[in-house]
Amino acid sequence: MLLSVVVLASCSQTRFVPEQEYLLQKVELEVDNPKVSKEEARAVLRQKENYKILGFIKFYLMLYNLSSKKKTDDWLKRIGEAPQIYDNVMAERSVDQLEQYMGQKGYYQAQVEKNVDFNEKKQKATLTFSVKSGQQYKIRRINYHFETPELKEIFFKDSTKNRMRPGTPFDIYELEKQQRRIVSLYQNNGYYYFSKNQVRYLADTTLYSRQVLLDLYIGEIQSSQIDSSKLLKPYLLNKFFYLVMPGNTPVTANRQNTLVFSDTITWDNSVLYANKQVSYPPGLFIRTNQMKSGDLYNASEVENTFNGLNRLRQFRFVDIQFNETYPEQDTNLLDCHIRLAPLNKQSTSFDIEGTNTSGNLGVAGNIYYQHRNLFKGAEVFQLRLKGATERMHRKVDNQTEAFNTREFGVETNLMIPKLLGPGKYINSFAKYLPKTVFNAGYNYQKRPEYTRRITNFKVGYDWKTSQNYQHLWNFLDVNVVRLYEFDPDFINSIKDLYIKSSFTDHLIFAMNYSLIYNNQRLASNKNYTYARMNVESSGNLLYALSRITGRDKSTATDTITNETYEFYKFFNIRFAQYVKADLELRRAIQIDRYNSVVGRAFVGVGLPYGNSRVLPYEKQYFAGGANGIRAWQVRSLGPGTYKAPDDAYPNQSSDIKLEANLEYRFRLLGALEGALFLDVGNIWAMNESDNREGAQFKLNKFYRQFAVGTGTGFRFDLSYFILRADIGMKLRDPSAQEGQRWIIGNRSLTGDDFAFSFAIGYPF
Repeated sequence: MLLSVVVLASCSQTRFVPEQEYLLQKVELEVDNPKVSKEEARAVLRQKENYKILGFIKFYLMLYNLSSKKKTDDWLKRIGEAPQIYDNVMAERSVDQLEQYMGQKGYYQAQVEKNVDFNEKKQKATLTFSVKSGQQYKIRRINYHFETPELKEIFFKDSTKNRMRPGTPFDIYELEKQQRRIVSLYQNNGYYYFSKNQVRYLADTTLYSRQVLLDLYIGEIQSSQIDSSKLLKPYLLNKFFYLVMPGNTPVTANRQNTLVFSDTITWDNSVLYANKQVSYPPGLFIRTNQMKSGDLYNASEVENTFNGLNRLRQFRFVDIQFNETYPEQDTNLLDCHIRLAPLNKQSTSFDIEGTNTSGNLGVAGNIYYQHRNLFKGAEVFQLRLKGATERMHRKVDNQTEAFNTREFGVETNLMIPKLLGPGKYINSFAKYLPKTVFNAGYNYQKRPEYTRRITNFKVGYDWKTSQNYQHLWNFLDVNVVRLYEFDPDFINSIKDLYIKSSFTDHLIFAMNYSLIYNNQRLASNKNYTYARMNVESSGNLLYALSRITGRDKSTATDTITNETYEFYKFFNIRFAQYVKADLELRRAIQIDRYNSVVGRAFVGVGLPYGNSRVLPYEKQYFAGGANGIRAWQVRSLGPGTYKAPDDAYPNQSSDIKLEANLEYRFRLLGALEGALFLDVGNIWAMNESDNREGAQFKLNKFYRQFAVGTGTGFRFDLSYFILRADIGMKLRDPSAQEGQRWIIGNRSLTGDDFAFSFAIGYPF
């Protein structure tokens, strides 16, 4: 509706186009070679059309056209975009830029033509660039020239030499990448002052047809502000100075001679300048610093040290600088100065929230506390207290009763920036910035039907092997669920095996591992990829101990199937035994400054066995909700073609989950963003004892049981977080009769086909 109003109000796109000028309606680029990237080539054009959203709406031009002709600083002019006018000079420059781009890619005989189609009546122009690439030049031979034998030895020992060889295309962009790799190679081998000025190419295209003789000069001394004797000299690290600066110290403060410190601690070739506000032990910096006195300067180790200090979550800024130990002498020693400005040690916060569960209103509150240096070793401790109550209604003997539910919970998290337990004996972990993480929690829920207590404890390791790869290994993950004070009528009324399994005492004694790849950078809007793999198993150790020690089995009879089964208990609680694995992939593509596309795929499988007939309720998969298939409310979809009774509380979960999401995001006004999305997926049961009709996963049927939903939404970027509101619409409902599952074309849409969700953050 909003877009329709804007379109109607700004039907004349040429309102601000001067007479005798033309609005650049469209810019097309035609390239006859599929090996040439149109996206890269389009980026060099100087003549461009106005930005579009949804692929065809020039939204910002429309806003500009709504502004006043009398005011030059109209608000709509500031947030909108002025019309792009066809400019012949800029078009010719675009031709030149395209020819230069093709030449840099090795197509020196490329031809670029432009064609302009003017619409006199509509005062618009369409500009087309046609590119004929011709044949690409290739590298015939590479001649290497090194200034010193040491440079030659380092180069040919490294795999960098294999990145460019005879037969590869003569591509200036690839040559620049190789130049950066060569600079990094030498900076990682002690050459502190080595820069791209010491790497030069000379290409000769005259001797052979479409072939290049390439000379690569490494280590040449060119005009520089740095003494030439320093450029080709490897440097060794000498002393380290750690400056823990007072909290209000400005970022521009430089080294220890400009500040006053309360304490000085010396060890080996290191000095720690501390202050009274925050104290850290030397061991913290010994573990975090990837550089060592006496080693060659290594730029990668400097970056790893910088990232490690930031991962401590202790400092508002980290700065690493190097200075020659004896600048007036001909030496090769560097002193390292690491400036650290701590964050506030302690913080508290409080929030309150309203809840609405199927029309039942409630209120909840949370108190958060954080201490960033609990034991004076950069340990981060977090505490969360939660309390909630909800007014609920239920029917008893055809009469509606109202009652209050109560919930209280406490969660704690302690991060220690070193390995404790068995991990401290694994020396290879030391360089990967490891942490030991403890989590513990307790949750108490009081309802008329039952009372439930959930206790959990987790301990594991968190470390990174590179800037993009993170590892999480919880070698102990314990959950204990206790239920008592049952209402017998409530338990006997449950006919669903999987829902009923959630109302039994159980113990989860698990181990899990996660591998995360993420090349997204907060300060960058470029394309990124995110992948997460999780593997978890539970109960195997307890089962083996039970078998070895000859424990007696307990027996129980299922009230639904009347089947009798046996199982072991530990601490008088039945323990779960299962294996579970899932994989999530995300890919984001930034189309331009206003438009992006993000896709996500998820697959997960859980298999109960041995001591378990079903997966624990906490470990089952569910579909729907604000971060899943948004046309369904959370836990209301599936499994398979199963449809829960209309009056049932949304509580569907199962063993297998397949899901895919595609979201197109576009900027609107200021902090307001819009989105269109398409969600596909479902959950299924693997367990043959699942008594829900249509829930079973069948290879010859599952692909016909996917739910499909679409919708639109808004995102409000408030800098610190993003508020999100989405409305989803069902397109295909797997619980409908076969042949009637596609809604449009079979029946009219109803209110039940729409779902509204409100959340914080992007869905993925």
